[in-house]
Amino acid sequence: MTHLDTSFAVDLLREIRRRKPGPASALREALEEEELSISVHVACELFAGAELSRHPEKERQAILNFCDGVQIAYPAATFAPTYGRLLASLQRSGQTVGAMDLLIATAAVVDDASLVTRNVKEFSRIPGLKVVGY
Repeated sequence: MTHLDTSFAVDLLREIRRRKPGPASALREALEEEELSISVHVACELFAGAELSRHPEKERQAILNFCDGVQIAYPAATFAPTYGRLLASLQRSGQTVGAMDLLIATAAVVDDASLVTRNVKEFSRIPGLKVVGY
């Protein structure tokens, strides 16, 4: 299983809208046989972006179409303890990660999945997370 970060989803949606394949489209094609998932936190960020856009209805529809092609991971019973462990580990090492990024990373860690992101530097700090850049 592979989780997709918001940065990947946004890039893929832009490439689709512009009809100009790029790195996100190429990686999506390479992952065609892989089970793809986004955390509910990624979905929340995508829909927030749609609401802030110039064309919210059009953006919401594009996101719904995107979400039809992936599974949405909702927090399981192990989510909160895993989040707490990851946050404590980061703080002990003197590192920080944004709250939403840590929520997104936690979902991938819970599912023992890699996370595809453009934001490799941020996510690479999270212990136990398999990060795939593009």
